[in-house]
Amino acid sequence: MHARPTPNLRGSSLIRSPLLHGLLAVVLPTSALAAGVQIDPHADLLYRQALTFLEQAESQTSSYTLKTSTTDQDLAQQGQALGRTLAPAVTLLKKAVALNHPAAQYRLALYYITYLPAAQIPDAACPLLEGSMTQGFAPAALGIENWCPTFSRSEYRTALESVQSTATLYAPYYPQPAVRLPCHREQPQGLAMQWGRQRDYQAEVYRLLASTDPAQSRSYWQKAVDINGCIPAQRRLASNLY
Repeated sequence: MHARPTPNLRGSSLIRSPLLHGLLAVVLPTSALAAGVQIDPHADLLYRQALTFLEQAESQTSSYTLKTSTTDQDLAQQGQALGRTLAPAVTLLKKAVALNHPAAQYRLALYYITYLPAAQIPDAACPLLEGSMTQGFAPAALGIENWCPTFSRSEYRTALESVQSTATLYAPYYPQPAVRLPCHREQPQGLAMQWGRQRDYQAEVYRLLASTDPAQSRSYWQKAVDINGCIPAQRRLASNLY
């Protein structure tokens, strides 16, 4: 349950993403958001600036894979260079988090999940994940499932259900990375993150709802299958174990 990747300097990492995806995250007008959900325009600008540095870090890690030298000194130098690139991204994410930006909360939490010792992750990441989740940002649900047992089941289920009504409002913020997307057909390679589209995260929400509501589990499993062919849901349906 607490398995997590460590920084992978020889291949893909936390900051791998489709080309220019960060530039597609536009400012969402407050009036376009669901009741109770507001995104500060300045926070959104800070978030998009952070993504620019994350893209740069991805370029660095991609160049590392082309090098044949793997000495400890080389790895140390690569790690230091990557840290220098990620530092401003983290600073910008923290500023956006201070303005309650849900996607920034999730990405900062994911950074902590990837780079902090396991014992420190719940205290650092869970407040961010819970803040993001309560605003209906679906990716945070997976982090809460794995790292935040103190988030009550009733609160968790309510937050999962709210995701359904806000999912399309966050469309400009996808794709998003995750440690693992169980419903995703493409399995991660090595320590690489998985990148999911909006519908992939929607399937994960249905999968999680199935575990919180046994009476409706079959319906939720089926919805997960319908939306992206979720293999774990297919297996549960085939085995009649709801």
